[in-house]
Amino acid sequence: VYDDLSVIQNLEFFGQLYSLRRAQVRERANELLELVELTDRAKERVGTLSGGMRRRVSLAISLLHKPRLAFLDEPTAGVDPKARREFWDKIHDLTAEGLTVLVSTHYMDEAERCHAIAYLAYGNLLAQGSVQGVVAQSGLTTWAVDGGVAAAKLTDLARKLSAEEGVEMVAPFGTMLHVSGIDRLGLEAAIAPYRTDSSLVWKEMAPTLEDVFIHLMGSQTDERLK
Repeated sequence: VYDDLSVIQNLEFFGQLYSLRRAQVRERANELLELVELTDRAKERVGTLSGGMRRRVSLAISLLHKPRLAFLDEPTAGVDPKARREFWDKIHDLTAEGLTVLVSTHYMDEAERCHAIAYLAYGNLLAQGSVQGVVAQSGLTTWAVDGGVAAAKLTDLARKLSAEEGVEMVAPFGTMLHVSGIDRLGLEAAIAPYRTDSSLVWKEMAPTLEDVFIHLMGSQTDERLK
């Protein structure tokens, strides 16, 4: 988007690039501004808008020519949580109308909003399918251990668990650790001595998408660095 142009001027400019007639652009612009809830901002310079609003302007521009497929490259990067949710609500509204949207993102909570996902690393396709399918296919077993507010204790525990055979990954989540591995019996044997500590609460849980992603990434190397 061009910061020195207003919202409507950006839409008019890109409408010409799409070879749309002026009347078409005006009609379509009105529809899209209503869709992205920027009708009252139409005459404001894009440079004065918040990051979330700028993303909405970009979304409106990409839809001017009524595409059947839209590619969105990290569309919510640098956007606050409220704006991210609103942006995704718009995407789902569009898919309900028949638009196919392909999104790249590093946010696993955003990936969970998609009908199908694919993990890519260094140009390799690691996994694909529904969220539930990718998690199930990973073969991961994950335990969560809660140490309350004893952050220092969890840090020490994470260091020790990471060195245990059968533990492939230890990741902190607030006052908890996620401890994962492919070998269920090996993982359970590794954590068994630590489960006797009454100050720690252990619970088996379904692996998260982030657990699966980190696990898959751990087996990958960048061939360009060899």
